Amino acid sequence: MHANKVLALVLLVFAPLWFVLHSCGQELSSQPPAEATERAEDSTPYLSHQRHLHAHNRKHGTSAPDEKRFYTTRPSEVLLPLPEEKDAFVFAVFGDRTGGPEDGVDVLADAVRDVNLIEPDLVMTVGDLINGYNRTDEWMLQMKEFKTIMNTLLCPWFPVAGNHDVYWRPLNDPDRPKDQHDEHYEMHFGPLWYSFLHKNCNFIVLYSDEGDPESGEKDFSNPMLQRISDDQLRFLRAALERGRECDHQFLFLHHPRWLGGGYGEDWKERVHPLLIEARNVTAVFAGHIHRMRSDPADGIEYVTLATVGGHQESKVPQAGYLHHYHLVTVRKEQVAMAAFPVGEAMNVREITGQLQAETLALLAQRPEVRGSIRLAAAGPVPTALEMTLRNPTSRPVDYTLTPLSRDNRWRFAPDHLHGTIEAGAETAVSVSASYLGSGYDDAFEDIRIAYAQEYLAPTTRYQIPEVQSDVPMEVDAVLAAEDRPNRALLLDGDGDYVRLDPAQVPLPQGPMTLECWFRATQFASRVGLLAKTEVSDYGIFVSKGNPVASLFLGPAYRNVQPAITLNPEQWYHIAMVYDGASVAMYLDGAEIGRTLVEPGMVRKTNDLPLFIGADPSRDGLPNSFFHGQIDEVRLSRAAIYPRSFQPQRRLKPREDTVFLYDFDQRFGTLLIDRGPLRRHTHLQGDAMIVDVSP
Repeated sequence: MHANKVLALVLLVFAPLWFVLHSCGQELSSQPPAEATERAEDSTPYLSHQRHLHAHNRKHGTSAPDEKRFYTTRPSEVLLPLPEEKDAFVFAVFGDRTGGPEDGVDVLADAVRDVNLIEPDLVMTVGDLINGYNRTDEWMLQMKEFKTIMNTLLCPWFPVAGNHDVYWRPLNDPDRPKDQHDEHYEMHFGPLWYSFLHKNCNFIVLYSDEGDPESGEKDFSNPMLQRISDDQLRFLRAALERGRECDHQFLFLHHPRWLGGGYGEDWKERVHPLLIEARNVTAVFAGHIHRMRSDPADGIEYVTLATVGGHQESKVPQAGYLHHYHLVTVRKEQVAMAAFPVGEAMNVREITGQLQAETLALLAQRPEVRGSIRLAAAGPVPTALEMTLRNPTSRPVDYTLTPLSRDNRWRFAPDHLHGTIEAGAETAVSVSASYLGSGYDDAFEDIRIAYAQEYLAPTTRYQIPEVQSDVPMEVDAVLAAEDRPNRALLLDGDGDYVRLDPAQVPLPQGPMTLECWFRATQFASRVGLLAKTEVSDYGIFVSKGNPVASLFLGPAYRNVQPAITLNPEQWYHIAMVYDGASVAMYLDGAEIGRTLVEPGMVRKTNDLPLFIGADPSRDGLPNSFFHGQIDEVRLSRAAIYPRSFQPQRRLKPREDTVFLYDFDQRFGTLLIDRGPLRRHTHLQGDAMIVDVSP
């Protein structure tokens, strides 16, 4: 039977009951009592705060779907109410919600609150409505959570399926349905693809996670599984034909397949030509990548949304890394779009790939400081700090540079600098630093440079988050005495670490030894002790108390992972040794594991920092923090332990030492490198230097 006839029969038989029983769907009454909606959010059970409560207008009237306006080739039993038809209108688009209930759900509720104040005709989503990646029971709870909040909207809302909404986990679960959560989605959210008409506009929803129809495999990074099926393509052709006389046609899906890459070329080769041929496709909306961008092509707006409660890195919020929603104002011959975080609007079309890349380049850079502060025995020597500031972008950049210290005995002239750097240019600035104190007491602190930038786009000033960098300091030899009481680095496991930039770790190819003493307060599920790893280089981990030494040689990591569990509150010496033919691990001087490798293999390097007490992400940021004390960290350009040995409690520098931090002495946050290269570094976060615990 034709899909439209089936729909008509379902409407005839079930529509009267649906108005009574549709408890999980949207409210349909066109004139609900005012008192019933005065504080609708009071009944929302999933929120961790009560900031969303406010008086608002009545819910918008809706119409029951009929075959003239509603179309699908899917057998879903969910009947989606349609908005009343009027002239020019506004609709909203929500990005990915996937996130924790105390975070993502609250952000979603904030967006619902804002949109209720604006009162658009309808709200569209672009998928990833729930956390998903689970089995039926948990999926059902998350579905109800999402719908409960969304159903407080004054207007109807329309779902799009994302990977988090349909992927089943675990993958090897014998109870996993062939099509994973497809059936659950259609039972509770709506058809996987459908279209509807509103005010002479056609809204088309597509499904971008069909996967392999035979095996049921779904993978958004495999181009072969990111192809539109023949069934859905036929639907799309028919839906576009239904909207051929409309003022506009809008498409919605989860994955921005037009970006190519892991999505392959299917969109470009088979879908985009259909949209051009239709001649009235105005815009296509997607999400998934958790950042905004605009990629217009052939007269069609391709718009990617960031998040409305989903995981958000917030790298450069004003350049599209933020929680937001789009408002789209539709008139017969034009469409306006704006992105709205709380309290402000953004220019959707300005967030191009180029703008995003340029703001990230600004975020990554630091002022280039020439020279250093010399720490002499009598105190810091007055110095003029010469700095070069660069603008690597195609737009002007305003900057503010501020020297600062927690030690108020420092004096700077000037105390801050403002200026503008034209596109592609650089400028030189100078700040003099002098110190009013004498010697070095426990209150002494070193200097940092705070650098704030604003990217001046045609319509918006994009504020780049302030970054801070350390001012280089050189320590006179008389101050670097080694007869100090034994002290250690104390980290609390929550953002504390020591960072060594790549230039501070000049380790050539060939043999090496990485070692330290440590005493953990507790072991988390993933813990970086000494790490420079990111599908490359080397590190020592003590996740869950299980020591692992990793060295990337040739095509893969060569790991040493003995079946040993370490105890908290106990001091250990650990060493990873590579001698050119094997990678070995020693614990308290005893060999506990060795992995043989082919001689002469090349270590895969990276430009990431080495972290003491953490592990670098691919962006060079610390994570997997260590909680406890670390002492005597030494990296050597040699395999200095060829066999079991008696570890020294206080290590000494050698000719082959790349660095040695014994943490016995500091100047503010400055840590002394006892090695011959004298590459001093700084404490980060709330890291402290304390007397060694017994």
